[in-house]
Amino acid sequence: MPTQEKIAALADLKSRFDGVKTVVLTEYRGLSVRQLSDLRKQLRAVAADYKVVKNRLARLAIKSSRLEGLSAHLTGPTGVIFSREDPVALAKALHGFAKTNQALAIKAGYVEGQMLPPAELKALADLPSREQLRGQLVGVIQGILSRLVGVLAAPQRELVYVLQQRGSSVSSASDRGNE
Repeated sequence: MPTQEKIAALADLKSRFDGVKTVVLTEYRGLSVRQLSDLRKQLRAVAADYKVVKNRLARLAIKSSRLEGLSAHLTGPTGVIFSREDPVALAKALHGFAKTNQALAIKAGYVEGQMLPPAELKALADLPSREQLRGQLVGVIQGILSRLVGVLAAPQRELVYVLQQRGSSVSSASDRGNE
């Protein structure tokens, strides 16, 4: 018979899993309480939460949902990262922390409808941020528009150049005629 505490914990987990864009499973064995606190702080900065979960409760919470593929990775001490925001920012923060804290192991992830192994989460972390991509896109569009304006202005520029040449040749011919 489940206790009221377990029922509440299961309901809390289900509500956390609802509507997430990104879920990452980690193994935190070997991390100190201070390191876990630092990880939580870094994840909060990118609008993500870190929660240590009981594997059985997590399996029940994701049963019959789009996250059910994560069940196979719910073994050993498990911490779950939840995010409804930018998955790239989350991956960057997580891999930045993992570089300095080798004890954190990334088991698997779910990003916007796809199950991802740790290597693909690392590749996601290597992508430029959303702001950088927007800046690059604006730069490309601006370059294209600049070239378009140049191409559209070329006939008028050429006409002015021809008229100037024609005008200077006429004036130099009349100057020679006046001499």
